[in-house]
Amino acid sequence: MTSAVLVTGANRGIGLSLCKLYQSLGYQVYAACRQSSEALDNLGVTIISGIDVIQEDAGYKLALALGGSKLDLLINNAGILRNDVLGKLNRDQIRDQFETNALAPLMITEALLNNLKEGSKIGIITSRMGSIEDNTSGGRYGYRMSKVALNIAGKSLAQDLKPRGIALAMLHPGLVSTDMISVRGDITPDEAAERLAHRLDLLDLTTTGTFWHSNGDVLPW
Repeated sequence: MTSAVLVTGANRGIGLSLCKLYQSLGYQVYAACRQSSEALDNLGVTIISGIDVIQEDAGYKLALALGGSKLDLLINNAGILRNDVLGKLNRDQIRDQFETNALAPLMITEALLNNLKEGSKIGIITSRMGSIEDNTSGGRYGYRMSKVALNIAGKSLAQDLKPRGIALAMLHPGLVSTDMISVRGDITPDEAAERLAHRLDLLDLTTTGTFWHSNGDVLPW
């Protein structure tokens, strides 16, 4: 039976690279995005467009598109980054990051519970900027706060889903050259996708709820 993966934020960057990688591995790939891209169209995967993860019906739309299909992997990848500077903080901008980065992955995971099964795995693409201990530079208030919130949501999900045989990891991809950071990074999206996929391959119920760097390091909370 063909394995299946759903990736959010799939039209570019890490999400696109994850779709490309899993397609090459023979997976049935469901690529969720607000709007497709030429690069995604050319992959030949199943595209579920019109998915704005902050909308209340996003999870419903995904579940409807999947029908009764079961997922081996759910990768909550969609996210946004804004530069919040002390003295010029914007409440709406910070709120948007919370909605997209923290609340959306939680609600989408809940909406797709019936599409998961014993042995399924969930990858939540987070950031080491959501580590309180690792914060030595300040700034990026909305992004950091939203990723801390995402990490605790992921930890709770891991505990609640463990009895169902579903493992979950919070995964920091590394400093990746994407549009989100103006293409200033140490690794390419394809390299990040390979490292993230490796972490998910190794994930099981004994390591569920762990906060990993894609290079294999366990990150501090």
